[in-house]
Amino acid sequence: MTTTEQAPAPATGPDGTPPPAGRGPRRLLGALAGLLAAAVALGVAELVAALVGPASSPVVAVGDTVITLVPEPVKQFAIATFGENDKIALVAGTLIVVALYALLIGLLSLRSRRLGVAGIALFGVLGALAAATRPAGGLLDALPSVLGAVVGVLALLLLVDPLTVSAPVAPRTADEAVVDRLRGALSMADRKGSGMDRRRFVLTGGVALGAAAVTGGGGRLLQRRFDVSNARGELTLPTPSSPAPALPAGADLAEQVEGLTTLFTANRDFYRVDTAITVPQIRPADYRLELRGMVDSPRSYTLADLFGRDDVIERDITLTCVSNEVGGRLAGTARWIGVPLGDLLRENGVSDRSDQLVCRSVDGMTIGAPTRSALDVEDAMLAFGMNGEPLPVEHGFPVRMLIPGLYGYVSACKWLTSIEATTYDAFDAYWVERDWAADGPIKVASRIDTPAPLRQFPAGRRAVAGVAWAQTRGIRRVEVRVDDGEWQEAQLAPAVDADLWRQWQLPVDFAPGSYQLTVRATAADGEVQPEERARPFPNGASGLHSIRVIAT
Repeated sequence: MTTTEQAPAPATGPDGTPPPAGRGPRRLLGALAGLLAAAVALGVAELVAALVGPASSPVVAVGDTVITLVPEPVKQFAIATFGENDKIALVAGTLIVVALYALLIGLLSLRSRRLGVAGIALFGVLGALAAATRPAGGLLDALPSVLGAVVGVLALLLLVDPLTVSAPVAPRTADEAVVDRLRGALSMADRKGSGMDRRRFVLTGGVALGAAAVTGGGGRLLQRRFDVSNARGELTLPTPSSPAPALPAGADLAEQVEGLTTLFTANRDFYRVDTAITVPQIRPADYRLELRGMVDSPRSYTLADLFGRDDVIERDITLTCVSNEVGGRLAGTARWIGVPLGDLLRENGVSDRSDQLVCRSVDGMTIGAPTRSALDVEDAMLAFGMNGEPLPVEHGFPVRMLIPGLYGYVSACKWLTSIEATTYDAFDAYWVERDWAADGPIKVASRIDTPAPLRQFPAGRRAVAGVAWAQTRGIRRVEVRVDDGEWQEAQLAPAVDADLWRQWQLPVDFAPGSYQLTVRATAADGEVQPEERARPFPNGASGLHSIRVIAT
């Protein structure tokens, strides 16, 4: 009896070629090729954007377009979830989508290079359209996306080529050809692309990775030339002819109550909510504020013109965002320096027929402010100073508008470059186009700062404290309720200004247990903060702030 031994697997295919590479590794490398090509494209785009302007970057341009197009509920969810980090989350999300798209393009390129080229070209077209069609964009802003896509296509072709090497076909006998047909192992198309030159792919991939790092990193470094921090630091604010009133003794209860919000908010801690992914950079020497529309004397102001006026004022004003939820932190107070908005409008002859000021930011954002409020609200101003220094760049440097008593979306245009006196019938500003109310008076609001929600603390006497605000009217009374008990009037900090929030505190004796704390405020005109809850959209949140705490 003989034993038949199995012959070892041949080292070559039936036609003498190397055996086909596994589909798994090939697909993995194909996806990686797409990712590397996208990285090169974005890197080159960032480098070109350093010459054109940071806002022309495809990631920034696409992100701006997303902000414009997404439904308002999605925006509100982003703000509620990510707060002031919403734009960071958007950029991160955009990069993730680009990465997934690039992986798909790499896989498609293994089947058809034309599909890969078309995929990257489509990405370039979308980036170019987003950059060129943004409010402050132009044709030149499309250049980074276009050049990035062109280089990305070249990178993809070079990266995919080692994965689709045609293997040399050795002469075959008739018998070998029959065996090959019977096995049906490979089609002719598969056999042409069955080989891989891994060594060449690694070398090409390394070059692509280096190119992406150098162009992307270099682009980000070169974009620093647009930074105006040094120019801002060289400015000296004018001395106001009308300084802010002196604070009374004991004005800041935060010095007595741990965990209570301070009377003034440091610039670094001041909330920021806007649509700008990249903060606009305006050099002081280049700044121009255009006043036009329904005015007798249209004119343009330089920053030196505003600094040199003899009616510079200093005022303490609390700002709050319309997106602020009940008990939210999108509110802050600063000491602002600027020129009276009403006086500037009157001296240029604003028409009685104008009921809206369309304020335009350098990035194209439009804010519609009521003309009557700009004229009649005493402390309405064009601000260029914040807490004793020029406006921080992220808060509107060099000039922003402030109208106390109105939410920022209808009053606080940052990076302000144009004021057009017009009417509500003639123009819908950015937020009104998105169904927010045209007029946004700030509602009476109060908040508990301490104890923190669900915090455990030792039983005994403890201060419940927070802030309350009702701009242009001021706060008359704040009351606190423990569980379902009676409302107890809290102690208010000394009154400073009606435009400034007011701190409050109430000592409470806590026995061990769980407690529900609720606060409500009453404005100086007698309006009591409503209990009924309303979400921020379309004209600001309302309702009472209530938290649960635990004494042990």
